[in-house]
Amino acid sequence: MTTFDNSEIPDYANALRLDGRGLVVIGAGQGIGRQTSHALAAAGAKVFCIDNDAERAEAVAREVGGVAAVGDATKRDDMQRLFDEAKTALGRVDGLADIIGLPIYGPLLDLDDAAWDRQQDLTLRQAYYAAQIGARAIIEGGGGVGSMVFVTSVSGLTSAPHHAGYGAAKAGLTSLVKSAANEFARYKIRVNAVAPGLTWTPRVSAGMDPDNRAQAERSVPLRRVGQPSDIASGILFFMSSLASYVTGQTLVVDGGATATFPLAMRPPR
Repeated sequence: MTTFDNSEIPDYANALRLDGRGLVVIGAGQGIGRQTSHALAAAGAKVFCIDNDAERAEAVAREVGGVAAVGDATKRDDMQRLFDEAKTALGRVDGLADIIGLPIYGPLLDLDDAAWDRQQDLTLRQAYYAAQIGARAIIEGGGGVGSMVFVTSVSGLTSAPHHAGYGAAKAGLTSLVKSAANEFARYKIRVNAVAPGLTWTPRVSAGMDPDNRAQAERSVPLRRVGQPSDIASGILFFMSSLASYVTGQTLVVDGGATATFPLAMRPPR
């Protein structure tokens, strides 16, 4: 016996739209942050573009018709000021995308306290500020629905040589995302993360020679390194209503690298 499914069909295409939403992008000046600013603006959002470099912030804000802001996201006072400015400029804050997380690579045996502390500040401390201060701003805005998306890393999900400090901080960020999702759900704020693999940002492209890039591409099932737009696409999904029932999750965007057994083997004859 069969039954007819007469459930309502959502407007899937429209669910991707962000019209009327005020969104903050932390680390908007280049790479993943710049592409994220474009992705959110293209979907209709008004974007508040934060960077620690005024020229970069202003350039991206001009590109997307947004608002530029400058500050140090690792400082609580700066982060509070930035969100206060965002509320004034946007009318209200409906969500944030946090891109910051510069790796400091080096052998664990040689890692000093200053490098460890800097890694925690850049990757985890600023995300803690963004989650706490950003959630308050969203709640005060009274929009009813909010979304936060953090950029973590596959380094926080698996391990690699010289990634100890970075990986530990990103693993902490992954846990923070889950805790925030649990606590902020009562306020209708969703919290998720995107974990990139190797991504061809300006910083990476400046530090990798063609041989290293070719080797990296061979190690990825899709046979290419990621582009900042690949990560921005995942952020756009999480920010939109298409992800309205998704929270506390980390989406890995790495071309299949972490789904691959590292030992190359020929298939049996």
